[in-house]
Amino acid sequence: MKHESTKIPQATTKRLPLYYRFIQNFAKAGQERVSSKELSEAMKIESATIRRDFSHFGALGKKGYGYDVQKMLAFFRNILDQDERMNVALIGVGNLGNAFLKYNFQKNHNTKIVVAFDTKAPLEGKMISGIPVYHPDALEDKFVEYGAELPILTVPSRSAQMMTDRLVKMNVRGILNFTPIRISVPDSIRVHTIDLSIELQTLIYFMRNDEE
Repeated sequence: MKHESTKIPQATTKRLPLYYRFIQNFAKAGQERVSSKELSEAMKIESATIRRDFSHFGALGKKGYGYDVQKMLAFFRNILDQDERMNVALIGVGNLGNAFLKYNFQKNHNTKIVVAFDTKAPLEGKMISGIPVYHPDALEDKFVEYGAELPILTVPSRSAQMMTDRLVKMNVRGILNFTPIRISVPDSIRVHTIDLSIELQTLIYFMRNDEE
């Protein structure tokens, strides 16, 4: 993001892509302006939270008028770098990896999986869901050849740190980790770990406690 994200709360940062998606929906519906109340009802987020999130970026709207939809679109496109394509490399094409290849960020035209790696693929590569898949032995060469910037890690746990170490040597800036282990990287590399089992257990906990 082009703003200094260290000064913006992480919870706010995570909501920015959601704001952009919902503003896009209002634009597609031909709406010229939108209020925080309308956004709140559409997104199921409190109006006060939306106003507080937006306050981190200065005066985005006017009291009594709301937010100009086209100006908001331009703002979020800029802050989320939507005018700059992000090429993604998928590392590990098991069940989850195959799902990623089939989906391939269909709702985000500026983020695409351009290359993938899997131990069952030949060194010369093969096509899966229209994406070239190579053996990990070709990682360093093909990652650069296809202009990949962001790796998604969906390999088995036993291979996660080894693949991470190779990515670190390639000077990647971030890794989206779908393995259940906490990978170790230098402070200069940002890692987002998504453990589906933990997310599921957390959801079950809240569901059960909401019933009490």
